Amino acid sequence: MNLPFILDIIIGLIFVYLILSLLASEIQELITTLLQWRASHLKKSIEILLSGESNSEEETKVIDLVNQLYSSPLIKNINQEAKGWFDILPRKFTWMLGNLYRSMKTPKAGVDSQKSMFGNRKSGPSYISSETFASTLLETLQIPTIIQKFSESRLEKFKQERLIKEIEGINAQLKASFSDSNEALNNAINNELSALKIGFNKITNDYRLNKASLETTLERMADKLDRYIANSQANLEDNPETKTFLDQLESLREDTFGRSTANNKPEMTILLRELKPTLTEVVATLKIGSAAHKEIESTFQNKEDPVYQGIAEAIRTLPESVRESLEVLANRAESKVSSTEEDINQLRHEVENWFDRSMDRASGVYKRNAKGVAILIGFFIACVANADTLHIVSRLAKDSAIRTTITQNAGQIVSRNNGVTDLKGLRDEANDALTDIALPIGWTSANLEQQIGWKPEQPDSFPFLRIFKMIPGWILSAIAIAMGAPFWFDLLSKVVNVRNAGKPPVAASQKSDSDNS
Repeated sequence: MNLPFILDIIIGLIFVYLILSLLASEIQELITTLLQWRASHLKKSIEILLSGESNSEEETKVIDLVNQLYSSPLIKNINQEAKGWFDILPRKFTWMLGNLYRSMKTPKAGVDSQKSMFGNRKSGPSYISSETFASTLLETLQIPTIIQKFSESRLEKFKQERLIKEIEGINAQLKASFSDSNEALNNAINNELSALKIGFNKITNDYRLNKASLETTLERMADKLDRYIANSQANLEDNPETKTFLDQLESLREDTFGRSTANNKPEMTILLRELKPTLTEVVATLKIGSAAHKEIESTFQNKEDPVYQGIAEAIRTLPESVRESLEVLANRAESKVSSTEEDINQLRHEVENWFDRSMDRASGVYKRNAKGVAILIGFFIACVANADTLHIVSRLAKDSAIRTTITQNAGQIVSRNNGVTDLKGLRDEANDALTDIALPIGWTSANLEQQIGWKPEQPDSFPFLRIFKMIPGWILSAIAIAMGAPFWFDLLSKVVNVRNAGKPPVAASQKSDSDNS
C-alpha cells in the first residue's frame, strides 16, 4: 500500500465529511435562525451578568431591567425588523416557531416567558457592542441625570451661600458707613447688586438647560463678579470705606475662583471637585435611605417632576446585584482618573470591560452548546444518509473509480477556491461536483449488501440486528461532521497539496520580480 493510495483514501474521506458538514451547517444555521438562539442566548447572558448571584426575588427585577435596556433606542435600532407584507411573512413564521419553542420551556415563577424574552418586540439583536451596552445601562439608570442634578443643587447652594450672601454682607458694611441721606449712592449699590444677582441666575439657568458645562459656568460667574467689582470701583468715590469694600470683594474673588490674571487656577479645580459628585456618591444615590439619596431627593421641590419620577423609578426597580456591581466599578474608575470630568467616561469604560469579559465567557458557553447541537445534527445526518465511516473507507479502498473521481473533483474545488474558505462558494462547487460523483453513502441496495449482506431479493429477511454494526461508523461520522466545513476544507487543501508534491515552483520571472521588490 503506497503513499498516493493512502492519500487518495484520505482525500475521499475528507471530501465526504466536507459535503456532509456543509449540509450540517445549513441545517444548524436554519435552526439557529428559526429559534433565534443567538439573540436569546445574548439576552440570557446579559440577565446573568446583571443578576450575579442574586436570589430568585431579584430575578424579576433583573428581567425588567434588561427589557428596559432592549427597549432603549440604541439597542432597539440595532435589530431592524422586516417591513412590508412579503418581507414580514417569513419573519412571522420564524417568530411563531421561536415562541412555540420558548413556550415549551418551563418559565420561572412570576415571569411571563413570552413577554420577557424581548420585551414588547418579537425578536432581538444577535450582537450588542460594549459601548452601546454601557451607554444604554448608564442612561437607563439615570446616571448622567443624577450627576447633573447633583451639580445643579450644589451650584445653586454655592451661588446663594458663598457668593450672594457674602456679597450682600460686604455691601451692608459699606452702606452702614454712609449716612441715610445719601440715597443716590445706596440706590447705585442696590442696582449693581440686583444686576449681579440677575446675571448669576441667568448663568445657573443656562447650566440647568445644558447650555454650558460646569467649568464654563464657573468661569462666567467669575467674569460677572469681575465686572461687578469694576463697576463698583467706577461708581464709588475713593475713600477708606470704598477701598475696604473693594478689597473684600477682591479677596472673595481670589478665595473662590483664584486670581483673574493667573493661568493656573487651582481654586477652580478644587471648586469643580466640590460641586461635582464623585462616582461613589452617584452610585450611593441608588440606595434608598443613604445620605446621597436624601441629598438628591432634596433637590426636587416638585415630586411630580418627570425627571424626579424617572430617577425614583430607576432606583426603585434597580436590582441590588446591579447596584453592588456598579459600586465596585465606580471605586475602580475613581482610582484611575485624575479629574472629575473623566469620571463618567472612566465608569463607562469600566462597564464596557465588565460587559466584554462576561460576553467572552458567554461566547464560550454558546460555542460549547453549538458544538453539542452540531454533534446531534451530525449523528442525525449520518443516520439518514447512512454515512458509515468504516464502510466509506472500505469502499474507497476497493473502488478505484470512485476514489479517482472524488480525488479529481476535490483537487478542482481546492484550486478554484485558492485555499480560501468561502462556505457559499464551497456549497456551489460541491453541488456541481455531486452531479458527477456517486458517494459511498445512502440506503442503496449496493451499500446495504456490502454493509450488512442484504439484497433486495430478500425483502422478508431484513437483518435489523446487523444495523447495530453500523452505529460505530455513524458515531465517527457524527463527530467528524461536527468539526465543521471550514476545518475539513483547510485539511483537504493541505492533503491535496501533499498529494501533488507541494505547491508548483514559482516562475523565474515572478521570482526575479519578488527579489527586486
